[in-house]
Amino acid sequence: MIRTIDIHKSFGDQQVLKGITTEFFPGKTNLIIGRSGAGKTVLLKILVGLVSPTSGDIFYGDVNFSQLNKKEMRTIRMKVGMLFQGSALFDSMTVEENIRFPLDMFTHMTWKEKAMQVDSCLERVSLGQVHKKYPSEVSGGMQKRVGIARAIVLNPEYLFCDEPNSGLDPKTAIVIDELIRDITIDKNITTVINTHDMNSVMEIGDNIVLVHEGRLAWRGDKSQVLESTDETLQQFIFASPFLQRLRASALERSQEG
Repeated sequence: MIRTIDIHKSFGDQQVLKGITTEFFPGKTNLIIGRSGAGKTVLLKILVGLVSPTSGDIFYGDVNFSQLNKKEMRTIRMKVGMLFQGSALFDSMTVEENIRFPLDMFTHMTWKEKAMQVDSCLERVSLGQVHKKYPSEVSGGMQKRVGIARAIVLNPEYLFCDEPNSGLDPKTAIVIDELIRDITIDKNITTVINTHDMNSVMEIGDNIVLVHEGRLAWRGDKSQVLESTDETLQQFIFASPFLQRLRASALERSQEG
């Protein structure tokens, strides 16, 4: 579990986060949602340790991450996997080398052990016979799978995903969502996803945190979204006429039942 307590963040005179207190649970896909500029990306970076909060605390389990020194933070980061927006694969490395990179950097495993771990991760994301290919030689969806394989190669306890569906067609996006959810459940990982994809919200939103103007505006799960009367959530989720009609239909069915 990850907990944040009264997180504030300012850049100069601009206050971006204003007292965020929330929790992210293991074995669940925890989503951070919000409009552009709401502060969700800054919150994700603070959780990972890429940005320091102006004030407040972040707990990984019982450990106050905010008060650790660099050596202690490194220990925590060994337990963290990251799936970056756009996958962020190294173009000059093969798929196998990309996935092996964290093992080369952070472990003393033998070459054989690394090869076995890479094979295991590729199998987990349903990719075969791509070891020697370069990122430019595989599709966008396959690149995302490679990114996921690299993110889980150290068997992390925590997985952070920044817009994992960015640039994907709807069908491939669903596949990636389901893969992240299945890995989260199988390995009991605390997965935190920064997204604006409404399909992700409705399909894998086990714990949803809505950030609005730097504050925690709403928290719940996918089963509560359609029936929520929270005005800020409604304005964000149901911005399009199609989704407004979907919500109206869902409310009608619930009243009939």
